[in-house]
Amino acid sequence: MTHKVRKAVFPVAGLGTRLLPATKTMPKEMLTIVDRPLIQYAVDEAREAGIEQLVFVTGRGKASLVDYFDMAYELERTMGEKGKALDPLASSRAGYGELVTVRQQQPLGLGHAVWCAREVIGEEPFAVLLPDDLMVGKPGALKQMVDAYARLGGNIVCAEEVAAEATASYGIVDPGATEGNATEVKGLVEKPDPASAPSRLAVIGRYILQPQVMEELSAHETGAGGEIQLTDAMARLIGRQSFHAVKVDATRYDCGSKAGFVLANCALGLADPDIAPLLRERLG
Repeated sequence: MTHKVRKAVFPVAGLGTRLLPATKTMPKEMLTIVDRPLIQYAVDEAREAGIEQLVFVTGRGKASLVDYFDMAYELERTMGEKGKALDPLASSRAGYGELVTVRQQQPLGLGHAVWCAREVIGEEPFAVLLPDDLMVGKPGALKQMVDAYARLGGNIVCAEEVAAEATASYGIVDPGATEGNATEVKGLVEKPDPASAPSRLAVIGRYILQPQVMEELSAHETGAGGEIQLTDAMARLIGRQSFHAVKVDATRYDCGSKAGFVLANCALGLADPDIAPLLRERLG
């Protein structure tokens, strides 16, 4: 029997250097896609999947991420006095105890960011969501992964096929047997050269992990780029715990890049009935 996934880690301490100068004073997770920031999309996805506690791993200059999910008393009072509906603000409020923050004081890699949340996670399975990867699907990507976890248990990573020349930018799966949308993970290689990559099945920004990964991360072993890699810690669990890569029915936009950010705005804008007609007219 699998334990319910109740907690999700959001590593949001990064500097967003690929989107400079926009991210000089604003966290990249607060950049908007149509009418809401990236972090809101990730939080909505987590809530849909049944996540009860959101764990933000933050850094310096990231206070606005937490403020965003606070109650905006002055704004809400003014809107109420003017008879304006408060519905648009509902999803941007965190309930009591729903949001927890921990600090990553040094940029030592994704694995280190996840490890920083160890005291909050405790002995439970947990999800990890990278808000840079905007996943658009119904149901959401994490909900699809939670459903897969209910069948398979163990560790689940979200994966998609990438071009051969792109393997050096991802953690790549050494695949075993495939059944439906799930592939057994026999090994994981962080950012392999295309000539030596075991497949083109790349891990993307959603994970469901067992708490034992924190023990592996506690060694603070560095890998590719001199950083503490989550992929390396997960790889050491293979053979000891069930491990699968799941392809979800969702479109991914890499919103940490300029092209991905613009594409996401276009795609979600064209899917918004309020603004789609004007966009189609102007975009031709």
